[in-house]
Amino acid sequence: MHDTLTQAPHTREPRILIIDDDDIYSELVERALRKAAPDISVVAAEDGQEGIDVLTGRAANPCEKPLVILLDINMPRMNGFEFLKEIRAKPELRNHVVFMFTTSEAEEDRDRAYDFGVAGYIAKSRVGPQMAGMTELLKSYASTVILPG
Repeated sequence: MHDTLTQAPHTREPRILIIDDDDIYSELVERALRKAAPDISVVAAEDGQEGIDVLTGRAANPCEKPLVILLDINMPRMNGFEFLKEIRAKPELRNHVVFMFTTSEAEEDRDRAYDFGVAGYIAKSRVGPQMAGMTELLKSYASTVILPG
């Protein structure tokens, strides 16, 4: 029984899609993830529209499933809530696992994010400059949870 589980198709390595217009945070997260879990591929998008393009294959850097999305709220062109509204409305995109990763600690933003079905709400100020806790969380999550494929 155990061998069957380890050979299941859902064991492919997950990908992390970072959607954030702040290049510094994106780069910090990407470096921390590559250090903590070099087998997890990381793709970055600068805003929600580019994130949609990545998910639908219209971008130069498409991202295959399974994946976990790290999403900022405040971005130009398409913010995080607009992104969530769009992907939750499309059957082919609605089951993506999303963690909010934002500077906002406002209760209304957190509640709204959970209303959209995010898996977690991470305030950038609580993560710290090394991002070790968040990268361990994502690494553990991605290797433990069976992600939609």
